[in-house]
Amino acid sequence: MDERLSAILGEVARRQGRIAVLTGAGVSAESGIPTFRGKEGYWTVGAQVYQPQEMATRAMFERRPEDVWAWYLYRRGVCRAANPNAGHHAIVRLERGIGDRFRLLTQNVDGLHLAAGSSPERTYQVHGNISFRRCASECGAAILPVPEEIPAKAKGDALTSAERDLLRCPACGGWSRPHVLWFDESYDEERYRYESALAAAREADLLLVAGTRGATTLPVRAGDLAARS
Repeated sequence: MDERLSAILGEVARRQGRIAVLTGAGVSAESGIPTFRGKEGYWTVGAQVYQPQEMATRAMFERRPEDVWAWYLYRRGVCRAANPNAGHHAIVRLERGIGDRFRLLTQNVDGLHLAAGSSPERTYQVHGNISFRRCASECGAAILPVPEEIPAKAKGDALTSAERDLLRCPACGGWSRPHVLWFDESYDEERYRYESALAAAREADLLLVAGTRGATTLPVRAGDLAARS
């Protein structure tokens, strides 16, 4: 760890200060997970090639739910094949060192922070988690894991009939959807703990940012709140 950063962390800890860590795709990239915004995220349906910004939308899911699910199951397979890296483990050590004065705000949906040992109660997955699903019609059913019986998809694989059945909402029988924030949706507290994440940034004595350029909504707002407090 950089000596200056180590000294700052030590001083904040000595003063019993609060620390928030905000992470983006760059942290997961060290585990071999692509951002999926480039060519790795392109998805071909018939003769049509879709970009990630088209696939990761509510509008696309409403038109082509099976294709969107196939894309997410491919991505889920990539994420599940990855392992936490040194950055994930360093964040776990920081949390264990200061306990409840720590909060983790992550834009990553791969679940690697939790796999490394970050505590769920102090981790705000503000873009969701690709290994979970919820009712697409918001019928009130609980958020559930994506069924283990569904294997990772290769690029171009379609859903089988059995997989379609497994991806139905167990409460209402309609489609379930990936538990992730799509490009044409808004943050909220109930599903993504967004307000809790902003409160953690506002209350932090130190906000550490890793793996993001800071150009999206959460880093901009979190940075502004931390600077003002």
